[in-house]
Amino acid sequence: MDVVCEVIIDIAADLSAKVTAVYQAIEDKKGESPVVLDLRGLSTVTDILVICNGHSDRHVQALAENIQVEMKKHGSLPLGVEGLQAGSWILLDYEDVIVHIFHEPVRAFYDLEGIWSDAPRLEFSDGMVVCA
Repeated sequence: MDVVCEVIIDIAADLSAKVTAVYQAIEDKKGESPVVLDLRGLSTVTDILVICNGHSDRHVQALAENIQVEMKKHGSLPLGVEGLQAGSWILLDYEDVIVHIFHEPVRAFYDLEGIWSDAPRLEFSDGMVVCA
């Protein structure tokens, strides 16, 4: 049985809604290996880091576009978007949630999960955040 993460309990409803919207947008377009890291207390840049990959540059672009559409429905526009034209690594900055979408070989090369290995890893199960 999954245990609800203690680290997520104090996340504000709007932050939780953003993370859920991003995760669902990734799932809807069949994004691969999504990882959600809680950087609160570890970074002053953002609270949550979401990392996923696509099987091609076009798939990476489609994932980014879908995330932007879903976030706009929730009233969130990105502060910045980088890499959309190239498609091998796209960054979407929603201030308290930053999303990195990689083509798989690029993700392996930069290994952001390794860089942030101290961060609690969160996952979704039946629409609920659970400990990894």
